[in-house]
Amino acid sequence: MDGLINVLKPPGMTSADVVGWLRKTLKTKKIGHTGTLDPGVVGVLPICVGKGTRLAEYITGQGKTYLAEVTFGIATDTQDSFGQRIFEQKPQLQRTEVEEALRKFAGNVSQIPPMYSAVRKEGRHLYEYARQGFSVEREAREVTISKIELKKWYDEEFPRALLHIECSKGTYIRTLCHDLGEALGCGAYMSFLLRVRSGPFEILSSWTLEEIEEVVQKDSFPFLLPLTTGIDLPKVYLTTARAKAFRNGLSTKRELVRTSSPVSDSQVQVLEGDMLIGIGMWRENSLVPYKVIG
Repeated sequence: MDGLINVLKPPGMTSADVVGWLRKTLKTKKIGHTGTLDPGVVGVLPICVGKGTRLAEYITGQGKTYLAEVTFGIATDTQDSFGQRIFEQKPQLQRTEVEEALRKFAGNVSQIPPMYSAVRKEGRHLYEYARQGFSVEREAREVTISKIELKKWYDEEFPRALLHIECSKGTYIRTLCHDLGEALGCGAYMSFLLRVRSGPFEILSSWTLEEIEEVVQKDSFPFLLPLTTGIDLPKVYLTTARAKAFRNGLSTKRELVRTSSPVSDSQVQVLEGDMLIGIGMWRENSLVPYKVIG
C-alpha cells in the first residue's frame, strides 16, 4: 500500500496516536505523519503510507493555513488553553487596536519556540525540561506569515478574536497569539486552533478516522491519494527505457525528457506515465536521480 491520506485529526489525539491507529487499521507498518499537531488541535494532517514516507520532507515544507481563536487578558505557561494561567487581567481592548497590531506580524517574523514544544535542545525535547520546571535558552527562528487577518471579534469580558493565518512551516500559532498579546500589553493565549490546509491538502476533502474505518471494513481505499498529490515540483516524464535507467541511478539527456513546464535548475518529480518514480535534479544538460521512489 503506497500513497497519501488527508486525515482530519480529531481533538485529544497526538499525531503519533493517529499514525498508530492507521497502522493498525490499514495493517501496514510503513506509515508516518508530516508534522506534529498538538493534541488539542483539530484539522488537516497529511499521512504518508508505504513509498509515500520518502516524500514527507516535500509535504512538510509547504505552507499552512489556520483559523485561530485568541483570548486576550489571559496568559498561560503553554500559550494555549491546556496550560496553567500565569496572568489574568480584564483588558480594555478594541477591535481596531488588534487589527493595527496584526500588521506588525505580517511578513518575516522572529519567533522563540515555546518551552512546551517538541523542539530539541541538547538531545532533549523542550517540553521535557518544562515538565521538570526548567526554562532553557532558545534560539529565535524566522518564519513567514504571508497573510493574517481578523475574521471575527467577540467583545466580551475577556475579548476574543478569530484570526485567519497563512504561514510557512515551523510557525507556532500559539506563540504568535502570545506575542500578539505582548504587543498589545494585555497578554493573550490561543484558545482554539483549526488547521484548514497543509500544502495542497484541504479540510473539505479530508477524511475522519470513522470514515476511513468504515470503507476499510468494505475492503475499499478511496482515501488513498497518489504520491504526486503532495509534491509541489515541476513534472518530467520518462519513457519506459529511461525510467528503468533512472531507477538504476543513471542520468538522462535533457532532449529525451518530456516536461510539463519550463526547465529550471530546481528539483523535479519524475514520472513514468502517471506513476511517480522519484525526484530528480538537473545537472548541466542531464536529469540525474536524487531520490528513487519506485
